[in-house]
Amino acid sequence: MENSLTKNRQAIKNTITRNTMLLALVIVMLFFQALIVLSGKGSLFAPANISNLITQNAYVVVLASGMLLCILTGGNIDLSVGSIVALVGAFAGTLIVNMGANIYISILLCLILGALIGAWQGFWIAYIRIPPFIVTLAGMLLWRGVALIVLNGLTISPFPSNYLRYFTSFIPGSQNQDLVFAVTVAIGVVAILIYIVSQAAGRIAKQKKGYETGPVILFVLQLVIISVVVLFLFFLLAHNKGVPAVLIIIAAIVLIYSYFTSNTVPGRYLYALGGNEKAAKMSGVNTNRMLFFAYTNMGFLSGVAALMCVARFNSAAPSAGTNYELDAIASCFIGGASAYGGTGTISGAVIGAIFMGVLNNGMSIMGIDSNWQRAVKGLVLLAAVVFDVVSKKRKKSG
Repeated sequence: MENSLTKNRQAIKNTITRNTMLLALVIVMLFFQALIVLSGKGSLFAPANISNLITQNAYVVVLASGMLLCILTGGNIDLSVGSIVALVGAFAGTLIVNMGANIYISILLCLILGALIGAWQGFWIAYIRIPPFIVTLAGMLLWRGVALIVLNGLTISPFPSNYLRYFTSFIPGSQNQDLVFAVTVAIGVVAILIYIVSQAAGRIAKQKKGYETGPVILFVLQLVIISVVVLFLFFLLAHNKGVPAVLIIIAAIVLIYSYFTSNTVPGRYLYALGGNEKAAKMSGVNTNRMLFFAYTNMGFLSGVAALMCVARFNSAAPSAGTNYELDAIASCFIGGASAYGGTGTISGAVIGAIFMGVLNNGMSIMGIDSNWQRAVKGLVLLAAVVFDVVSKKRKKSG
């Protein structure tokens, strides 16, 4: 009996530790909600505001998913993603707006351009072994300069409606509010069912392999809490225009990369590379290839983010992508990625991105000066990294 209680307490402690940033996110959201309501400036949970929060931070989720893979390889980062977003956006504007090219071919060419830029940088990092900081810093200057050359310092706009609908529309895209409500809630219910089935299947698979899965009550409680949150989110979206198209895109990206990092051999190689590159190499892991892949993938996802951004702003501007790399890096570290590499999850990066988005959105609604907003985000990032470093030291000393 005593052993069972001890195990349950340890399981609860581990669960809380794993979900520290999720709890922090909930606290921050409730904090801003209370401040905004008391100040009479509306509500953080207003349906229109939730839709704006998703559309404004979609690019952060996409870039953070790619940045996490770079960080896993040993705490490496990519400083060039914002400039790649600007260049791919300029390329998209030139093809789609100026030249009137087919949007599907243009989208494909933009994604290929992003991947090629990532491969170029990955080559110098993985095979020539130039430090990632230097290569991507050079890339930040190079690609921004090329973007300015392509745009000639001018903004290209507007984009055609048949392109914008893939990134700025809503599902089901009807003016009938009853239909919007029914379809949106139905999508939410389907998402919850898929989540419950996948989690249950994962738990059963772990039990068959003899892994520790923790108490059933905690597992069920986690499913219930997350299901309620997801249903609440879709309920709010149902009272606005429905499900933003970008939410479907980022959900697909998050699911694909979560599966890749958790359930595939190359995904686990990334963790091994970040944990100990020499040991991984001696175990037969092609570390050069994994580094090359991480940065090529980062370029590809920068291309995806660029396509989202030009649609959101309905223009390709020379200033596009400014400081995007910092948002992505901060999201990963706030979400629990280790500054030393080898630790981190896609879900954590998403939570970090939402955390940053809520901070921005909440402070903007409160009318807090942008300079103070930057100061607060800087302190939050420092706190997240300090927490990671201190936790590792305690584990080693323990």
